[in-house]
Amino acid sequence: MGNSSKHVCGICNQTKEDGIHIYQLYICRVCEEEILSIHPKDDNYQYYVEKMRAINQITYTI
Repeated sequence: MGNSSKHVCGICNQTKEDGIHIYQLYICRVCEEEILSIHPKDDNYQYYVEKMRAINQITYTI
């Protein structure tokens, strides 16, 4: 694991090592894959939309 660091995912709120940063929002690999595959008619679609809106809020407060 070496220099890996852990971050709290802004979507699932779990601490993970593998993921991406979009501006100041960290998204774990599991949530990233879910976001990329979710369909607008899925039950969880609105949940992910709301969580991703946090990117706008973070960007405006920097």
